[in-house]
Amino acid sequence: MGNVYIVMGVSGCGKSTIGKMLSERLEIPFYDADDFHPQVNIDKMASGTPLQDEDRWPWLDSLALEIQQWSSDKGAVLACSALKESYRERLFSNSAFAKAKQNFIYLDANFEALSKRLASRKNHFFDPSLLQSQFDTLEVPHYGVHVEATLAKEDIIRRIQQIIEQ
Repeated sequence: MGNVYIVMGVSGCGKSTIGKMLSERLEIPFYDADDFHPQVNIDKMASGTPLQDEDRWPWLDSLALEIQQWSSDKGAVLACSALKESYRERLFSNSAFAKAKQNFIYLDANFEALSKRLASRKNHFFDPSLLQSQFDTLEVPHYGVHVEATLAKEDIIRRIQQIIEQ
């Protein structure tokens, strides 16, 4: 059984970048939750329309099945916004969620820093005008690893590893 680490936060915080780096360090596969979105969700976000819970449930349910599989293998790192507690709960079975809480890695950053980052990002379907809706939706977890997303990438990885290897 392997651990599945969820690198989470709003768009632009570095989930994919940090997730990939962490997976390399831990020598486990990396997955990006965005790759599991149905096309209709991608089209909505690309047009500037925020997703609603009913848009997210099937996506989260498909991720939950993947997480079960990865857990039964050697584990994985998943970059996933997981903005609400109900979304995080949906990713794991009731019995697994209590243990999985320690494996959530929240990349924290303020709106201004991320807005600048998103403005310079190219070839991504996420419309930067949706950033405020993500902050409005965000329920910061009171568990797991919390790291400031504006630190240098190596410092973020070092901090995460120090905590998860304890």
